[in-house]
Amino acid sequence: MKRIYVADIDDTLKDALKENFEIVGASGDGETVVNEVIKLQPDVLVIEVMLSNLDGFAVFEKIKVLKEKMPKVIFISSLSHSGFVTKALQMGASYFMIKPINAENLVARINEVSSLLPVENKQLDEKISNIFISIGIPAHIKGYQFLREAVKLAVEEPEIISSITKKLYPTIAERFETSSSKVERGMRHAIEVAWNRGKIENINTIFGLKIYNRNEKPTNGELIALIADKMLMDC
Repeated sequence: MKRIYVADIDDTLKDALKENFEIVGASGDGETVVNEVIKLQPDVLVIEVMLSNLDGFAVFEKIKVLKEKMPKVIFISSLSHSGFVTKALQMGASYFMIKPINAENLVARINEVSSLLPVENKQLDEKISNIFISIGIPAHIKGYQFLREAVKLAVEEPEIISSITKKLYPTIAERFETSSSKVERGMRHAIEVAWNRGKIENINTIFGLKIYNRNEKPTNGELIALIADKMLMDC
């Protein structure tokens, strides 16, 4: 069973996670979190940005002394400032989730970041997830999962981008036991949500170019291809 440490002033998440994981410790005090995480070496640290004595970012820096025994870190916060999200991901966090948090989604994210996939696949998953979070695609909607699977497929098989309706959508639909039309609509909805959140500058920052402005939304295929290309260039 995966060993989880919950650093949050509120015990709600700790109680919600007890059914699925071994909770090795919990505290809302940053200094206590540092000492206990170093001692207990959990698989995953779920940490609130706002803690007493030391904030979540300071805690993260201090527990890096664990090096190869460093837990996967999922930040949580009721503060949705994009600067917090960017800082957390740049520091090496696996995820940043905004409160109120659905317990099922958190369980899924913990399983995802601590899964026993090959290192390369885990890194790819994390890179894609970080980009999606930065550009405003929320993890709880179906289109997020569809888009992430599509980017992974495009990285493994770049030519699939030229066969979106005949191959990409059907492949994803089969994996999620749904229809191609629902896959297409889910992706489109995810992109609409991101653009309505107004985080256009984030995608331009990520790619180092002014690719889109407020009135230019990419098609599903364009966004998938753009992110897949970045993944391939970063390899």
